[in-house]
Amino acid sequence: MCGLSLGVAMRRRDFIKIVAGSTALWPITASAQQNVGPRHIGILLPANASDMKFQIQVQAFEQELKNFGWLIGQNVEIEVRWATADPAEIRRNAAELAALKPDVILAHGSSAVGPMQQATNTIPIVFPVSGDPVAAGFVESLARPGGNITGFALFEYSIGAKWLELLKQMVPRLMQAAVLQQPGLPGALGQFGAIQSAGPTLGVEVKPLNVRDANTIETGVSSFARGQNGGMIVVGGPLPQRHRDLIIALTARNKLPTVYFERSFVTAGGLVSYGANETDQYRRTANYVDRILRGEKPADLPVQAPTKYELVINLKTAKAIGLAVSPALLATADVVLE
Repeated sequence: MCGLSLGVAMRRRDFIKIVAGSTALWPITASAQQNVGPRHIGILLPANASDMKFQIQVQAFEQELKNFGWLIGQNVEIEVRWATADPAEIRRNAAELAALKPDVILAHGSSAVGPMQQATNTIPIVFPVSGDPVAAGFVESLARPGGNITGFALFEYSIGAKWLELLKQMVPRLMQAAVLQQPGLPGALGQFGAIQSAGPTLGVEVKPLNVRDANTIETGVSSFARGQNGGMIVVGGPLPQRHRDLIIALTARNKLPTVYFERSFVTAGGLVSYGANETDQYRRTANYVDRILRGEKPADLPVQAPTKYELVINLKTAKAIGLAVSPALLATADVVLE
């Protein structure tokens, strides 16, 4: 009995030593974890820092990050590059961001994703907005991106028919519609094709209005506006975004009813827009950034389609160009500006 008690006591002492040794290691391990610096996120935006649209979207992204436990200045740092809409500035900022080697980079639209893709093929890149990421060569397929890039598509081509239907609702006498587009963009042909296919059913002749700079925008819009019973659709692309104020001024001057692909044109004075809620896209992007920071690969995260669309109507603009918006259409609007 005495030998048994001695053996038990020895085993207890050994156990206490093991526990004590493990306990002694806990502060060291915790200290090592605390010494791991914050994660780093880069953001590349083709806009000026004063652009309210992008300010709101970045704020939405940062707020959603907090919901996943990422606190700026504590466990995550964010480097925002306002690269303007100038292609040379975007390329320069893309190269500089890549050189910083952040854990993940958020890049807005093809004008930013393209240069970012050229700057790095290893750093994960997430786009909150992209027209046709497959045609642009950013991903191998929507379901299996395959590389270091993934994100959220801006629209499906079928939305083009909706734009023409909306223009017809705004202008019942509509006989012809110009589609202002930037030629050479991978998604431009698909957008125009969807609009054109809806033309015969609505009794509308659809014409492409290819623009390359401010001059071609001004001459093209002014020339088309001289016709009768016409309207215009502005589809997605960096060039229309860059010359947003010019396009809005031209449509106002020529009293040309115009449908836009996203709401910032309408809040700036345009007539009507229908498209994805880009602020919601930024919130959803935070989820992908969180998953990448926790170890998942962009190649395994499928490109997602929009889940929230919004119809925005500017009644003040409608009155200025002599349009009476039907109560039925107003009732379906998500936002009405008066």
